[in-house]
Amino acid sequence: MLERWGPRLVAHLNVAFDLTVVMCVTAAAAWLSGRTVDPRVLACAGCLALFWSAETFAVRYYDRWANRSGVEETAMVSLLALGATVTLGVLRFLAPNAQTLPPTGQFFLLLWPLVLLPRMVVFRKLEYREPPLREVLLVGTGPMALATADDFADPSRRPVRIVGHLRFADEPKTELAMGGVEDLEKCLRAMPIDEVYVAGNPARHAVEMQQVVRTCERFGIPFALPAYSVRLERARPAVPAAVEDGYLHYLTHAPRPFQRSLKRLFDIFASASALLILAPFLLLVAALIKLTSKGPVFFRQARVGLHGRPFNMFKFRTMVVNAEALKDQLQAKNERAGPVFKIKSDPRVTPAGRFLRKHSIDELPQLINVLRGDMSIVGPRPPVPKEVAQYEAWQQRRLSVRPGLTCIWQVSGRDQISFQEWMYLDMRYIDHWSLAEDLSLILQTVPVVLSGRGAS
Repeated sequence: MLERWGPRLVAHLNVAFDLTVVMCVTAAAAWLSGRTVDPRVLACAGCLALFWSAETFAVRYYDRWANRSGVEETAMVSLLALGATVTLGVLRFLAPNAQTLPPTGQFFLLLWPLVLLPRMVVFRKLEYREPPLREVLLVGTGPMALATADDFADPSRRPVRIVGHLRFADEPKTELAMGGVEDLEKCLRAMPIDEVYVAGNPARHAVEMQQVVRTCERFGIPFALPAYSVRLERARPAVPAAVEDGYLHYLTHAPRPFQRSLKRLFDIFASASALLILAPFLLLVAALIKLTSKGPVFFRQARVGLHGRPFNMFKFRTMVVNAEALKDQLQAKNERAGPVFKIKSDPRVTPAGRFLRKHSIDELPQLINVLRGDMSIVGPRPPVPKEVAQYEAWQQRRLSVRPGLTCIWQVSGRDQISFQEWMYLDMRYIDHWSLAEDLSLILQTVPVVLSGRGAS
């Protein structure tokens, strides 16, 4: 459900940005050509902004599901800019004092790059930062499930891949079903699933539907229940809040869709800015690692992200090259209860690596993961697959939000708290999340990182 808001917000921001560009370019072209930016120029800017709105609406330029190639995007922006330029030419022809309006040549040369470059570099990346393909599990193999599968095949909808079907007890065993409702937990552990659609009849499947809901709640997986007892073709519910696809969608945490969209925008802005500002410092750290130990500068490790989706997390290398191989030999010295492996004086850590770890400098390359959308600035720390395999069902709910660089654990003692306390802190963050909470954690993280408090 959240995915429906992010691209929409980005599209609205793109519209506002482009309209501002059109008006500013009109004034700038007039000023650069030695003309006065008087009310006639401002009126012309308003007319061009209205025309831009009309032509972009006509060609569905800001359609958030349009998957245009770079060449197609460039061609469309060129045509739109040309259309606005022709409109300016018409206004110059019709205006009694045409010499007061900006020249068409300068207008086009300013407008084209100022619309195209932000679109290619920023807005397209924001729109498609979320995986364009949602992976859903359908519970049910009857008529409602088949109709839902047909709906997913509609090309006008956001792309959906059905990872499989589970059948209710009274439904026949078919090749379509990969198991029964009792196999749901096994499926949620085995594969990334973004949402579970429960295509059942409450009159016949109430007990099993309740079982599905409880399992999804424990795992933190969004789920959808039928909103109506019959499929509707033309009729629409009178309640404005009713959903479009015939299902009511549920989350296991506070939705706050607008705040979550702002959180993603903040992640992109903050990570890109930090990488740019810290670039000289990151180069120094890379040189330090290269000069003090053999091996690569960066360490890539498989981690588990949102809804169990795996990704490669980046860190500065702080251990010897064969650290993973040595881990099995050191298991007996593990000082942490639960699936996490921690040793206070880990012999695999290099001298330079110990300093980098104490001040969390080794985590800075994860800003790349944040920019890519694998992680967020604030969120539960991403676990390794072996840890997730040992999670209890309630601990799986950590994966219901995007993992982060910092979290409550980071500012609450880090390696000095137990695994169980760590998990409870993450659940508290998920249940009470807000932008204000994120900002508070970021501010608390700074002194903790500078002092190295709680790090081993």
